[in-house]
Amino acid sequence: MKLLTLSLMAAALASSATAQTAPLVPGFGAVAPVMDAHERPDPGREYKVVFDVSKGATERDKPAAGLERVARFVNMLGAGGVPAEKRRIVAVLHGPATEAVMTDAAYGLRHGGAKNPNGALIAALERAGVDVRVCGQALAGQKIARDDVLPAVQVDLAALMTVTHLQFAGYALVVS
Repeated sequence: MKLLTLSLMAAALASSATAQTAPLVPGFGAVAPVMDAHERPDPGREYKVVFDVSKGATERDKPAAGLERVARFVNMLGAGGVPAEKRRIVAVLHGPATEAVMTDAAYGLRHGGAKNPNGALIAALERAGVDVRVCGQALAGQKIARDDVLPAVQVDLAALMTVTHLQFAGYALVVS
């Protein structure tokens, strides 16, 4: 009986360690293990979540903290065993976070040739199934042309409209 219990414990620890070493958004959104934590991901639950990302990066060479938060959430769901078909995550950028969706060329023109530090994170989020969108009103207000937006980012009329429609559709709102 002790051998069976030890074997089951070892298997559980091994699968937990594997989940921690294989995040869905590699290189971003690190998740610290918290033993005996409550409110863990539920693999049987459907996660419909919209992130309202309005804060830009605090350092020009780092991704926006709000996008890192999205990555952390997705990595927690993955580590918790929530399958892709149960993860419906949308990140809506506006305000100072709008520049995060710019191509490297467009970003570089505004920032002395610097590469957009958000591009790799946005690509990783999209590979993990996150729908990344940007506010068309913010693009217009910041004079960012549609051609200067990363190709996989969806341009919506307004973040206000997107968030409203998704909440009507049952998405939980996380503001960052």
